[in-house]
Amino acid sequence: MHPSRTLAPSPTSRRVVLGVGLATGATATVTGLLGPLDSRATAAAPRLRRNPFRLGVASGDPNPGGVVLWTRLAVSPLDADGRGGMPSRTYPVQWQVARDSRFRRVVTSGTAYARPTAAHSVHVEVAGLRSGTEYFYRFKVGSHLSRTGRTRTAPAYDAMASGLAMSFVSCSQYEHGFFTAYRRLAQDQPDLVLHLGDYQYEYRAGGYVAPGGNVRDHRGPETTTLAGYRQRLAQYKTDPDLQAAHAVAPWLVVFDDHEVDNNWADDVAEKPTESAALPARRAAAFRAYYENMPLRRASIPRGPDISIYRRLRWGRLASFHVLDTRQYRDDQACGDGYKDCPDADAPERSLPGIEQEQWLADGFARSRARWDVLGQQVFFGRRDSTATPDNTVSMDSWDGYRPSRDRVVRSWQDAGVRNPVVLTGDVHAHWASDVLQDFRAADSPVVGSEFVCSSITSGGDGYDEPTGQHPWAAYNPNLRFWTNLRGYVNTRITPESFTVDYRCVTRVKIPDQPVFTRARFVVDDGVPGMRQTFDNPLPTQGADLRALPAPRTDAQKIADTLEAETQ
Repeated sequence: MHPSRTLAPSPTSRRVVLGVGLATGATATVTGLLGPLDSRATAAAPRLRRNPFRLGVASGDPNPGGVVLWTRLAVSPLDADGRGGMPSRTYPVQWQVARDSRFRRVVTSGTAYARPTAAHSVHVEVAGLRSGTEYFYRFKVGSHLSRTGRTRTAPAYDAMASGLAMSFVSCSQYEHGFFTAYRRLAQDQPDLVLHLGDYQYEYRAGGYVAPGGNVRDHRGPETTTLAGYRQRLAQYKTDPDLQAAHAVAPWLVVFDDHEVDNNWADDVAEKPTESAALPARRAAAFRAYYENMPLRRASIPRGPDISIYRRLRWGRLASFHVLDTRQYRDDQACGDGYKDCPDADAPERSLPGIEQEQWLADGFARSRARWDVLGQQVFFGRRDSTATPDNTVSMDSWDGYRPSRDRVVRSWQDAGVRNPVVLTGDVHAHWASDVLQDFRAADSPVVGSEFVCSSITSGGDGYDEPTGQHPWAAYNPNLRFWTNLRGYVNTRITPESFTVDYRCVTRVKIPDQPVFTRARFVVDDGVPGMRQTFDNPLPTQGADLRALPAPRTDAQKIADTLEAETQ
């Protein structure tokens, strides 16, 4: 199934290119300081009587000299054909970047072109900006002006930044709740947002029901076509809370499974009978994903392939190594699920693919950062789900690819990485886990830390465990913390420490609920492992807690965990 393990597929890669490649005219280059936005540039295009900026704005992939700016024109975003109600015409879109939110100090501007072949999306790769600097940006078409976005360039590569406020998130199932966590994240005003996947879900309306029922519905059938993925992503992007989170800071994005199909692996669909159709489905999903995300030209998909793994350097403070754990993995062993499976120990099997493992090892070897941060999708540490001597673990996580995990850990040890930190999404709960040199030995030394963010909404209203402990912690000593509440994670990275705040929304089925910090962990520079400095169980004041689940038994908590991780 993996004859070449190509990491950046060319047009002659192992898969057949399906002829649905993306027209790239939506990109633009800096054209210099043009002053105020000029309506004459759009005078020749058909007039848009309704606001075309209904999907918001975004920025992403910052470097020391620039950032990607994104928007997509759509006057009727939920149309079933995925075209957003736009005429089949190309629209000039003006953009500006300024040092202030009132645009009195514009530093650069230009015109990009929103083409129907790219769903009228715009990707502007701005260059020539000052490093480590806050900027504001906006777009204009005709008389319509977009909202203002806030972004930031990365520090110079040789600079030791004094600090970075970075938030990371995952798993936003539109039907399961309101995106209040995105709104609260925006209010926290991070410098950078890392999205670790499951930005959207593919299910038809009611195809994935949260405990107690869904609060809103997906539009359209299960997503399998380009029109369907475009429509679904547009539905998510019409959410004002998500728009606020995109507008507050640059994002570094990567997908997991639900952007395409639950638990897909390389060329294998969740349902093996659907695998023959997976390349076409992937091509449609990746094209729509690129059109709707602030990604650089390097990530323009080629048929069913997209280059998405990459590095972002925040000066000498931090290097972010962002993995793709879907396109190149071996199929899940023993039919997926939680199992005790000998094939999980097969040395030739890999979760990121052998070549991506080597890319990561090379990055560790060359890094001079104070913190090396591995941003990836599925649980890295050990989670044996039974107290018996067997090893019943998730075949979709690194537990199902144990030699691959061993090689990654060994690569950062061999490279002498000063402070390795793993950031994870996927599992719909907050977790903290030590990374052990050998997860098979309970007394193995701690060689890193893993922090896992809960879902934005997936799973609906969660619940807290006052002890902060999952039942599995009794026989998995690496597991340090767990809560089943929804939310996101804020981090504060400095040369001296890496501080993690587990932010929790009390309820997601009721909009505009408060957020609170459930727990705080700190990793000190040069000290493997984490220490907890703050513990704050679910407050009983200031939120509507009436419909939260009653206290759960250990058996119920385990059942809830297993159920969440099959979706």
